Amino acid sequence: MSDKVHDLIAAEGLPDSYTEVVANHWQPLATRIARLPAARAPLVIGINGAQGSGKSTACKFLELLLARRQVRAITLSLDDLYLTKAKRQTLAQEVHPLFATRGVPGTHAVGLGLGLIEDMLAGRPLELPRFDKATDDRAPETFTITGPVDVLLLEGWCVGAKPQDAAALAAPINDLERDEDPDGIWRNLVNHWLTQDYARLFDQIDLLVMLKVEGFDAVRRNRALQEEKLRAANPDATQTMDDAALERFCAHYERLTRHMLEEMPARADVVIPIGPDQNPLDPVKD
Repeated sequence: MSDKVHDLIAAEGLPDSYTEVVANHWQPLATRIARLPAARAPLVIGINGAQGSGKSTACKFLELLLARRQVRAITLSLDDLYLTKAKRQTLAQEVHPLFATRGVPGTHAVGLGLGLIEDMLAGRPLELPRFDKATDDRAPETFTITGPVDVLLLEGWCVGAKPQDAAALAAPINDLERDEDPDGIWRNLVNHWLTQDYARLFDQIDLLVMLKVEGFDAVRRNRALQEEKLRAANPDATQTMDDAALERFCAHYERLTRHMLEEMPARADVVIPIGPDQNPLDPVKD
């Protein structure tokens, strides 16, 4: 394993044994991506995974491993396309109060994502946005990309999601939907947006990879760990959540997460089961 891989493992605070994860999972996946026919540049690789499934970590290693193959990859997180806090507040006032909370389809600037892909295809310089979860708002700084991009790693919890059948939306799935969306307006709009701009964005994907957690209980557990890390890294942050707030936050994601866990494995190009330790379980098959 190269020094750069070991350096990244150390920078991410991962155990030395993570070299096995790199060797058994991310190297084969990088090889598969590098071997894809280059019908256009960039190729778009969708990395789907519920909160805490390791999407960001996987993308960092894929960028490094692809660079060793002279393939330039950059990562765009769906999180970084979130609408600003002010725009979500406007959406909440004019459409439905639940859209104040980031996460579900309808709370992203999808047109911005499509424009970034268009700029990459044209070889134009571009500014990647960044979202600051500690302040629950888009960060003022951006990340400048110049020169050609071979691979775009588009990662996010609902990347590649398909809408549910209308009949499945009738009954609330949790207390949040029952108490705060009794008429189904919010969940029907979320589903509708998946048929619109989100479908156009996800149609750009050339290879869909699913990091599949065991179930929604794993999402709650992993998201709690993320919040602990966020509080530790940002002790003065005003937008971190206590247990009750976190449970309510996760409830916004529950319907679509359960839907994806049920239907996406049958159509994803690569499915990587994720264990309780947030590491992959089985080697990727070429």
